[in-house]
Amino acid sequence: MTHVVSVEVCQKPSSIEDKKSLKSHCETNLPAYLPQICSRGVPVAGTEFPDDYLRAHVLHVQVDSTEEILQSSTLHVHIYQLYHEEAGSEEIEQGGENISTATHWLLPSVHFQGLWDNLIFDQDVKGNLLNYAKTTLLFSDAGVDPNVITWNKVVLLHGPPGTGKTSLCKALAQKLSIQLGDRYTYGQLLEINSHSLFSKWFSESGKLVQKMFDKIQELIDDPQALVFVLIDEVESLTAARQTMSGSEPSDAVRVVNALLTQLDVIKQYPNVLILTTSNVSGNVDLAFVDRADIKQYIGPPGPAAIYTILLSCLRELCRVGLINGSTDDIMKYRAVDALQTAHISTTSSSNSLYHIAAKCVGLSGRTLRKLPFLAHSSANFRSSPTMSQFMEALNCAVEKQLTDREHLDKNHLNKQTGS
Repeated sequence: MTHVVSVEVCQKPSSIEDKKSLKSHCETNLPAYLPQICSRGVPVAGTEFPDDYLRAHVLHVQVDSTEEILQSSTLHVHIYQLYHEEAGSEEIEQGGENISTATHWLLPSVHFQGLWDNLIFDQDVKGNLLNYAKTTLLFSDAGVDPNVITWNKVVLLHGPPGTGKTSLCKALAQKLSIQLGDRYTYGQLLEINSHSLFSKWFSESGKLVQKMFDKIQELIDDPQALVFVLIDEVESLTAARQTMSGSEPSDAVRVVNALLTQLDVIKQYPNVLILTTSNVSGNVDLAFVDRADIKQYIGPPGPAAIYTILLSCLRELCRVGLINGSTDDIMKYRAVDALQTAHISTTSSSNSLYHIAAKCVGLSGRTLRKLPFLAHSSANFRSSPTMSQFMEALNCAVEKQLTDREHLDKNHLNKQTGS
């Protein structure tokens, strides 16, 4: 089977080289360097290439592949430049006031660079979402009759807080803006402030949703733009109508109805994708859930993902010199796990990280990425510690996190029982 491997080439902001010329040069000259890039597993700066042309025009190159897959693959080179603008604000006039209803980003953005690579899951959630998004475009391009085969361009990521749902939506928008750059000139990400769409004027919230989607429609009307609409905590806009009592305000029902109507309208456009998240999916209206093509649960990471997350943190601290050492001798989780199961010794750092990761099961990704900071601050190192010293501090930070969480859970339980 032949794989298609994406080679993402970030063009320097100072470079005014034509993208077609840069792409042609990269297609001819980059293959010789790709095995080296794959083995690094991180973006390689253009200044590291001996090729003067690449050094002059390329900020960095990234390949989402392994050396083994690369040998039997077709390469697809994507040239892109990052937008450095800060996020804008979309406002709607209502009752003489301007209400900020959304944050607006141009993509690909420097603010989301690297986000995709630092999101680590036990399953191939990222790959599945990429394939889904590309299939929606393929079906549209092929002229598939939506009355025969339906797809709504709606993704629902649900699960507990801190598991990376919102970050994954932003990272997916960034990644698609890069990999679909041959088709669309730029991307637009509109992050809707759900709570602002509930008006203090009775019965006006449904109209605010309509106005919000009028603005979205303006973006979609540009065929050169790939538009992503992010609705975080979508349950605040799509509260289940079947649970509403007759005494509750009908404004909430109007909001749900208005949102569902607008989703049905914009799904006919090929250049839009609706990305939503929910911490309490049981509260989301069933009609909205039914419209979601993808309903992906994002839970706390398992041991393998935890190990990889913590390893990425250690690698970063080594890079900036806050750990005196390197992660070169730390093995990948699968290898360490196999050796541990067979009772075969591994490197000291690999062994320490393996057991720390096992203790962290149940912690969210958000908490895991705080642990190296907490470890460093608690140990109060006077100079850069060795890897062994930092592992000890990291283990202490994990133990404290677990103890603190146990106390919080106990206090919460006592409050609920009144004891």
